[in-house]
Amino acid sequence: MSESHGTKAVIAAFLANTGIGITKLIAWLLSGSASMLAEAIHSFADSVNQLLLLLGGRLAKRKADMEHPFGYGRERYVWAFIVALILFSVGGLFSILEGISKLQEPHELENAWIPLVVLGIAIVLESFSLRTAVVESRKVKGNAGWWRFIRTSRSPELPVILLEDVAALTGLVFAFTAVTLSVVTGDPTFDAIGTLAIGALLIVVAIILAVEMKSLLIGEGATPEDHQRILAAMNGSEDVEAVIHMKTLYLGPEELMVAAKVAFPPSANVEDVARSIDALERHVREAVPVARVIYIEPDIYVARPDIAPSTDHIVIQSGN
Repeated sequence: MSESHGTKAVIAAFLANTGIGITKLIAWLLSGSASMLAEAIHSFADSVNQLLLLLGGRLAKRKADMEHPFGYGRERYVWAFIVALILFSVGGLFSILEGISKLQEPHELENAWIPLVVLGIAIVLESFSLRTAVVESRKVKGNAGWWRFIRTSRSPELPVILLEDVAALTGLVFAFTAVTLSVVTGDPTFDAIGTLAIGALLIVVAIILAVEMKSLLIGEGATPEDHQRILAAMNGSEDVEAVIHMKTLYLGPEELMVAAKVAFPPSANVEDVARSIDALERHVREAVPVARVIYIEPDIYVARPDIAPSTDHIVIQSGN
């Protein structure tokens, strides 16, 4: 479900940024505004980023094979990380360099009304794009706050689009303010300062995205809420004496792997344990639908610390 919501938001953002980018480029050619050029590059960079997100989503759907037995779900994280790099280099660094250049060699704006009109229209269109991302995000974020949603979401598309749209809208306000001040005061320095502000904003957003995507690429486990749901599903079985330890790992945005060592009664025979494990897998998937890959190792629990499992994730919760 979250993937479809993310795709809709990505497509909406791509269409908006492409149209806005072309308009900004024309306005820059007619006015010479550095802020307008920075905004045009920003929009085109965002358009490329959205295509990369769509590409990542398509590649992630490939079936598992011998080389990648757990599938290609993390492709979406890889391309989202590349998006952060593009936003940092093409968007942020270019704007910084352009701003420095205009500070060193300032020139008056021509046809200043053109970039102001274009920026005003772009603010309206970008607001619609951000609204689409917000609406789609609300369908999957639950009661979590926006910052927590960005930090904990295992699907990269919506957080990326949210941050990109917020950065784009804020950058448009910076550019509009800078051009307005340049027109009112006759000092083109404000236009260059606006370009620097846009570049700094994009670099900050890119760093946030890179940090989050790096964490997902390394491998993140279930959220604390889902972790407790999985434990509750296992401990809810009368056949389980204790969950000795459990580890989880997201193989992709919609695929969670669960590995657990579970203690069964010493008197249980192989058939009983097999049936219990099948039942546990069903209960876990009912509690957390994204838990698609589940490995349960049966064991006998002995409450002796000298033979406790060697792990940092010891659970030891009785099911009775």
